[in-house]
Amino acid sequence: MSDTPLYTALVNHKNCNRASFHTPGHKCAAGALPQDLLQLDFTELPDTDSLFEASGAILQAEQAAAALFGTKRTLISSGGCTLCIQTMLRLAAPNGGKIIAGRVLHRSAVNAMALLGLQPIWVLPRQNAGDSLAGRICAQDIADAIAQNPDAKAVYLTSPDYFGVLSDISAISTVCKQQDIPLLVDNAHGAHLMFTTQNLHPITLGASMTACSAHKTLPVLTGGAWLNIADSRFVDAAKDAMALFGSTSPSYPIMASLDLSRAWLSEHGAEAYRKLEHTVAELKQLAAGRGIALPQGVVDPTRITLNTASIGLTGISAAEVFRQMGVEPEYADAAHVVLIATPFNTKADFDRLIAAIRAFPIAPALQSRAVLPPLPPIKVLPRQAIFGQSEEVSLQNAQGRIAAQTACPCPPGVPVVMPGEIIAKEVIEFLQGYGFFAIKVLK
Repeated sequence: MSDTPLYTALVNHKNCNRASFHTPGHKCAAGALPQDLLQLDFTELPDTDSLFEASGAILQAEQAAAALFGTKRTLISSGGCTLCIQTMLRLAAPNGGKIIAGRVLHRSAVNAMALLGLQPIWVLPRQNAGDSLAGRICAQDIADAIAQNPDAKAVYLTSPDYFGVLSDISAISTVCKQQDIPLLVDNAHGAHLMFTTQNLHPITLGASMTACSAHKTLPVLTGGAWLNIADSRFVDAAKDAMALFGSTSPSYPIMASLDLSRAWLSEHGAEAYRKLEHTVAELKQLAAGRGIALPQGVVDPTRITLNTASIGLTGISAAEVFRQMGVEPEYADAAHVVLIATPFNTKADFDRLIAAIRAFPIAPALQSRAVLPPLPPIKVLPRQAIFGQSEEVSLQNAQGRIAAQTACPCPPGVPVVMPGEIIAKEVIEFLQGYGFFAIKVLK
């Protein structure tokens, strides 16, 4: 088996022996997951239950997860957070309609809106988290959007975002409950938040449903996620909604890893995350002492986001320094480098991270980018734009055309144009500043 490019690439990366500060949360660490999971790759059998008709072991595992998270129902997904997002939107708006949505969102949500024929009503974040960061969705802005769109089926937000920035879910939840409108939260990067000192999980803070990508920060195999449902209105239809999008061949090792993680969290989660918070707080203090800017306001206390542009170093360059020092980060852009720490990172991992931060060269801060352009006007729904006939054109020839794709510069991670929106002159100038040269448009 010499011609195995993917397998070989994975083995070669493993042999780099870098400290993992990226997903998945188990970090391939000894003891994070049983070594026999590959031997448990079974299928639907009389004694192993069936995901979408769960009545035995899978149902019991889901009920145990619901007890842990304090929900009316928790569903297992081996199709990642994408499947949970699709299910949430289907449950909230089964026949289409308006969805009030924060503009910071994953492409899977945009694609799900297209599949379901939904009309997004966009709410921009307020840039209150620091330079080159998108910021937070404000409760007042959600209230205003609901007042202008009383027929909206749901509010859909992402919190925390990729950089760990948290919106005020408690205040937003209060607004939604006053208008009897469900609050759906993409909590992909916050499955662990219930076990932080302040218990910042959006379910605890009043969300109706959350999509939680457990594999990102917990000891779960890639693709493992939970759909947490706190609103009893959505319980009965939940399995059918998930089955509409999910594979009929779910991975049993992934589902088993979710069950194992839930058991680990029940016994060790609070203590493990208390220790991790302390370690990360010390590391952030070190970074700040070197002049590295950190996100402002309420953030995930375990997410490490370093604005290295504040010391004259692009995030991409900082990531290379990390790799040279034996650390693999999660993500880097022109201003930031993002690292995902979990309880399965060792002291040796953090020692490498500390050594790399101390090795960063210090120079004058890099200039931050301009403020986002205004929201473009919507011409057609995302469904029509994504499924319509399209062509790729140069940006200079795109003015006035209807976008058939999302264009999302990072930073700040906010889509500047969405499928179905008119591409304005301001959008073109902004995208050109980030090195965009072409875009798909409707014919």
